[in-house]
Amino acid sequence: MRSTTPARPPQLSLLVEILDWLLAPIIVLWPLSVVVTFWVANSIANIPYDRALRDSVNALAQHVRFERGRGRIVLPAAASSFLRADEVDTIWFQVRGTRGEVLAGDHELSEIFPEDEQTQNIVYFRDDDWHHEPVRIAYLFLFAPDQPHRRAVIQVGETLKKRQHLANEIIAGIIVPQFFLFPFAVLLVWFGLERGTLPLDRLRLRLLSRRPSDLSPIDVHDVPEEIAPLIDAFNNLMERLAQNLKAQERFIADAAHQMRTPLAGLRTQLEYALRQTDPAEVQASLERIRAGVERASHAISQLLSLARSQSETAPKFEPVDLNALVREVTQAFVAQALERRIDFGFEESALMAQVDGNPLLLRELFSNLVDNALRYTPPGGRVTVRVRVREFVVVEVEDNGIGIDEREQELIFERFYRVGGTEAVGSGLGLPIVRSIAVQHGAAVQVKPNPLERGSLFSVVFPRLDPPSAAQYTSPALPRAA
Repeated sequence: MRSTTPARPPQLSLLVEILDWLLAPIIVLWPLSVVVTFWVANSIANIPYDRALRDSVNALAQHVRFERGRGRIVLPAAASSFLRADEVDTIWFQVRGTRGEVLAGDHELSEIFPEDEQTQNIVYFRDDDWHHEPVRIAYLFLFAPDQPHRRAVIQVGETLKKRQHLANEIIAGIIVPQFFLFPFAVLLVWFGLERGTLPLDRLRLRLLSRRPSDLSPIDVHDVPEEIAPLIDAFNNLMERLAQNLKAQERFIADAAHQMRTPLAGLRTQLEYALRQTDPAEVQASLERIRAGVERASHAISQLLSLARSQSETAPKFEPVDLNALVREVTQAFVAQALERRIDFGFEESALMAQVDGNPLLLRELFSNLVDNALRYTPPGGRVTVRVRVREFVVVEVEDNGIGIDEREQELIFERFYRVGGTEAVGSGLGLPIVRSIAVQHGAAVQVKPNPLERGSLFSVVFPRLDPPSAAQYTSPALPRAA
């Protein structure tokens, strides 16, 4: 059977990646450098041979004379032979008189005329074709004295074989060594990259030599500047991991702390029930065991809620109507309030009480507040839950129970802390859960004495999320459970 496991992509190499980025521009620019080298070589090769052509033109100009407005030249035969003496290139020359007639040299060279910016006694150059072969021509204009409209023209041209040979030698002297230097340069770059990545190898060995429990940060001063941001991110990750591990250790310790006493009690009750023969005593022991199991189940539920509220994972927020949410939570506790004969009521706001929050966590928050009020309010007491909207959205849980001493108002938010002087059964985790969830929602939890009578008033103040329309509305009030 053919495996359907997708193939893993090949692992990237940092050295190869850097080398690619270094060599790619060189490979792209190298042909351009060849073109530039060819142009520069030809320019350099023109310099000495243009100078020789200029000297030949000036030498011919010394033999030109003007008589009665007409040009003439007296050129020794040796001079003509000297001009054509070249073993590589073919050389032509021509001297034309003031009427365009050829006074000396080759007749095939075409006649030229001065352009606007050209003047006499200056040698100019041009490229041309001679018998389908490229040539370089130097030329000079000589004007008759007092008759500038009459002129003589001197031209000397040659083929480009010597120039091309010199240019090829220059190009070869530059390009050929590059073929040998390029691989050597690649090896040097690779060697430099290998040396440059040695700090990464040392860092890898340091990390491998660490104990599994060592989550301490790495000193960024011991690493290259380029990877310091990576080390900062790694240290931040280690810090968050350490916090998560501490949270897990704290959760395990809390669970062991909370379950040790209920389990010991259950074991004692089971051993006692096993020794009884009277069915009534056995029934009573089973009832106590059932109550113990309920307490243990509640403690576990509270521990899980506390762990969820302290999770590093950010919860998903959405607009939440606290009027509706708190009403639902209150309705869920009506049966418990009736069982304890507590006057239990809910008052909602006439304004839209909308906040940005997570419905599941907010339901957990208000459930713990209401449950806490019902547990610590004696039978016949009163518990009121209300929602008020002003600049903020405030949810209040008011009771006339045992009350909380001012010195304990901060301690009650610590885990496992319970107010003394009461027989109410609790885990000591409800209010820490309330504060943790409130902090996640940018809310503040306040507790103060009930201003009207004995008891406490808990308030959770949320930033208000303005709805698209701030219209008032009226909804039916929940009847009080008495």
